[in-house]
Amino acid sequence: MNRPARESFKLVIISAGTSDPSSTRLLADRISDRTCELAACHGGSTASSVIELREIAADIASALVSQLISPRLQTAIDALGECDGIIASTPVYKAGPSGLFTSFFHILDDDLIIARPVVLAATAGTARHALVVDDQMRSMFSYLRALIIPTSLFAAPEDWGDPALNKRIDRAAVELVLLMESGFARKIRDASWASYQHEYGSAGGTETDIDLDTDLMRLAAGGAAG
Repeated sequence: MNRPARESFKLVIISAGTSDPSSTRLLADRISDRTCELAACHGGSTASSVIELREIAADIASALVSQLISPRLQTAIDALGECDGIIASTPVYKAGPSGLFTSFFHILDDDLIIARPVVLAATAGTARHALVVDDQMRSMFSYLRALIIPTSLFAAPEDWGDPALNKRIDRAAVELVLLMESGFARKIRDASWASYQHEYGSAGGTETDIDLDTDLMRLAAGGAAG
């Protein structure tokens, strides 16, 4: 099969690391670098951008309690809405993903990353947390209907010098590149978007069956009933 002359992909890295530098960001960068290398080997190019959650932590907290989206937070949301692939990396605290990480995804529309390929990654101070990625992160992204790649990644301190980590990164990067090349997310949107259950305001302007000119909708918008 002949490939297009040169495919261009948008990759978004989400890092919930709280230090600078952080092992969480380091793991995400290693995945991103390998993904870009493999895409180039396949004749494509990848533009990657980073969402550092610690830099918009106050914006995330405000959105949780007020539903108000700041310009910085909207920029991050827009990047996710336009991307072809996602690398989501978090530290593990108290046997779970960081609260900053989960809070960010709690404020997103449920439709935002439908069918987007996602690499899940986590770091922790002990290997006892190794199951957090598959036990807790995977379920949240399944709820968001993202396309989670088969290989998840986890790094405890002893893993950084282990060649096995590089092998897992290679495997995850291959899976991500192949899924981005398939255009699966775009094809889902074109072929079966209407079959998904959408929340109002989250379907990219495709809610054509909602009657806004009713007493209930006017009241919801702060107006008066007719």
